[in-house]
Amino acid sequence: MSDRLLPGLYIVATPIGNLSDLSPHAASVLAAADLLAVEDSRVTAKLLAHIGVKRPMTPYHDHNADRVRPGLVAEMAHKAIALVSDAGTPLISDPGYKLVREARAAGRHVTTVAGPCAAVAALTLAGLPTDRFLFLGFLPAKAGARAAAIAEVAAIKATLILYESGPRLAATLQALHQGLGDRDAAVVREISKKFEESVTERLSVLAARYAEQPPKGEIVIVVGPPAPAEPADERSIDDALAEAMRRLPVSRAAAEVAAMLGLPRRRVYERALALSGPGK
Repeated sequence: MSDRLLPGLYIVATPIGNLSDLSPHAASVLAAADLLAVEDSRVTAKLLAHIGVKRPMTPYHDHNADRVRPGLVAEMAHKAIALVSDAGTPLISDPGYKLVREARAAGRHVTTVAGPCAAVAALTLAGLPTDRFLFLGFLPAKAGARAAAIAEVAAIKATLILYESGPRLAATLQALHQGLGDRDAAVVREISKKFEESVTERLSVLAARYAEQPPKGEIVIVVGPPAPAEPADERSIDDALAEAMRRLPVSRAAAEVAAMLGLPRRRVYERALALSGPGK
């Protein structure tokens, strides 16, 4: 692309590991853009050095997005601005959708330069069902909020994809095991890099594996969909609730058991209330 770019916003996917994954289209847009809106200029500078160009850069991230967005949208009237994240496709667990929305509202030209995405790449490596999947981004850091977020998606019949950091990996795997049951899952890290790793096991095995040695690098967790539930009799519901209520409040215990047995949450909650007795 030797011609000058049209003014507007260019959403450019960048490599998640191997710099050679940058597409020729993406390289040409980065080389021709008037300004790059970047998550971290140091990271993007390495990518630009790889393709042998230098371009003006301005930071655009969670901490400054609201402040700098109006100025970027105004500049798009006469400049080609490329939005990039540190790795992968912008807007996927990165700031950016408001920039796209406001650029469109202002009548600016908006286009995307497709390329690498860690969530999709991990899905292809995990060996789990790919016909229906749900991206969750990062789960909340606090245990209660994390458990609630997991309970919300427990009954969804789809493969789940989420991002995580090394220090939090074991706790997240344990929470997924408690909230979803012992499903097949994968931990995928360092995608397209020298030490790429994809480990597919049951959630309980993965939680134990990474409890002692938190891994380094960018991590994606992929969790398989729930198995078809066998009809549960009242005795099995009661037994599961009794065990769960020894660890959890009634509402959370009911949510966990409903997800585990594939039952309507209201039915299990009503049974939990009956078992807990008056005033409990």
